[in-house]
Amino acid sequence: MERRPMDLGAYVERTRSGPCFVCAFLAGDPGYPHETVHEDEEHIAFLDRWPTLPGKVLVAPKAHIEHVVRDLDEAAYGRLMLFVREVALAVEAVCRPERTYLYSLGSRQGNAHLHWHIAALPPGVPYAEQQFHALMTENGVLTPSPQESAALAARLREALR
Repeated sequence: MERRPMDLGAYVERTRSGPCFVCAFLAGDPGYPHETVHEDEEHIAFLDRWPTLPGKVLVAPKAHIEHVVRDLDEAAYGRLMLFVREVALAVEAVCRPERTYLYSLGSRQGNAHLHWHIAALPPGVPYAEQQFHALMTENGVLTPSPQESAALAARLREALR
């Protein structure tokens, strides 16, 4: 799959001045489309629009929650992490990675809605291109076609059954 440079300036502007990307996606805003992988009453999993690794999925609570530790009680945190694990296991079944990275990013200054990244590192990636290097959009993003994204989401949904 082809990798292209990321327009980081436009991305930062969008995250800092636009609506919450998760809330906009959930509301059906056409400017924030994502391919849904899985959901329950409280959480949603969807393909990353700017994946740095094949099969990169984001997981978020449906409620606009901003802080991963303070804003969730123990039970809600446990349910979220079990949902993340369930989706990550599907990503592993479909992508067969060497390693699965799980991390949460965001800031009050941009991308404030709590979300977890599930990123599957393919086997054989040279060590110098793993870990942070593999996750940084500064190193380019993959460009799956809408058909490729839909097919991947379907395979992930099947693995979740």
